[in-house]
Amino acid sequence: MLFFSFLTMIASCQNAAHEKNTDAFFARQDSLFVRAYEKHDTAAYQNLLTEFKARYHNLSASAQKLYSFYFQNAYYNLCCTYALTGNKLMALKYLKESIQSGYFDYSHLQSDKDLDLIRKEPEFRVLVEPLRNTGDYPFILKKAGKYNLDDNRNIPAFTYQSSDNPNLIILRKSFNLDSIAGSGDEISKIKNMLHWIHNLIPHDGNHDNPVVKNAKSMVAECKMDHRGLNCRGLATVLNECYLSMGIKSRFITCLPKDSLKRDMDCHVINMVYSKSMKKWLWIDPTNEAYVMNEKGEMLGIEEVREQIISDQPLVINSDANWNNKSAIVLTDYIYRYMAKNLYMLECPVNSEYDSETIAPGKTISYIRLLPLEYFKQLPDKEEGSRMIVYKTNNPKLFWQLP
Repeated sequence: MLFFSFLTMIASCQNAAHEKNTDAFFARQDSLFVRAYEKHDTAAYQNLLTEFKARYHNLSASAQKLYSFYFQNAYYNLCCTYALTGNKLMALKYLKESIQSGYFDYSHLQSDKDLDLIRKEPEFRVLVEPLRNTGDYPFILKKAGKYNLDDNRNIPAFTYQSSDNPNLIILRKSFNLDSIAGSGDEISKIKNMLHWIHNLIPHDGNHDNPVVKNAKSMVAECKMDHRGLNCRGLATVLNECYLSMGIKSRFITCLPKDSLKRDMDCHVINMVYSKSMKKWLWIDPTNEAYVMNEKGEMLGIEEVREQIISDQPLVINSDANWNNKSAIVLTDYIYRYMAKNLYMLECPVNSEYDSETIAPGKTISYIRLLPLEYFKQLPDKEEGSRMIVYKTNNPKLFWQLP
């Protein structure tokens, strides 16, 4: 199967800072690689690779680092092309080249039918097995299952801005949120607001969010410039809308272990408190998704993480999708992407309007939940000019109810 990494979005975003002709070359070459793969044309692929290498090696060291992702992709797809044409030797050669260039998606290597020809070869196992510790995300998450319930490091208590805050009142009225939420029960209101924001603003992972980071301003800028928001922006807007309706909510940054320091990806979703269920719920505006157990009961982020670790079944809503263009597949979403990004979690201490807009003298505080297995526990508190990050190994403190 043709491989596209989650890092593609990041590479595209960073490419904008480089010369357009270089960007155009790599984008064109990538599409030509795909065409050669689809035709199983190894000779054409090799010619393209020669041209690709010549251009790449003329780049500066910093530019080579930026574009190195394309090498992983090019080598991996050439490996697939040779495997599909029955050439074991060359398929293994380019699998090795891809891994040496930084490819580490263990789960994809185990499931990609293109590699059936070589999967039982001893060399395949030698090449792939070391990737379990960096690319087998459920395996990594299972090793991160232990916390310390006795960790009593001094961290601030979470706060939630009241719906009578003037900014939240304006937000509620200007977006007509009472009508959007509807007159049903609490859960239907939570879902209706999720569907509304997902359809109002598209996800755009290739660009930064606006400078002013509150719901009213960001929605207005998106409409004016015909643009979208990345996952953090969408979760921020939805978070403030929930708060304006008196629904307690936080936005959570879900982070990978990244022991190799090359995974720049993360994902931001909402945790929304249901009074009727007396628990937090997983709400993802990027993918219009919530997660349930096999009985159809909605789950929170903590519960989903535990279900993955304990191999319990999970279900996502049938209408989960990306930008109303492609359906979300459970195995890709939960067991590959989110299993990777549920290793550690972070959220602001204060859930409030305009929480992350930078202003003179403003300091934003966050709390980060680390598993005991994480390789970098200290310092207990990281302080910068604009932010403070408190660390804890105690999930009870992180998931405390409002």
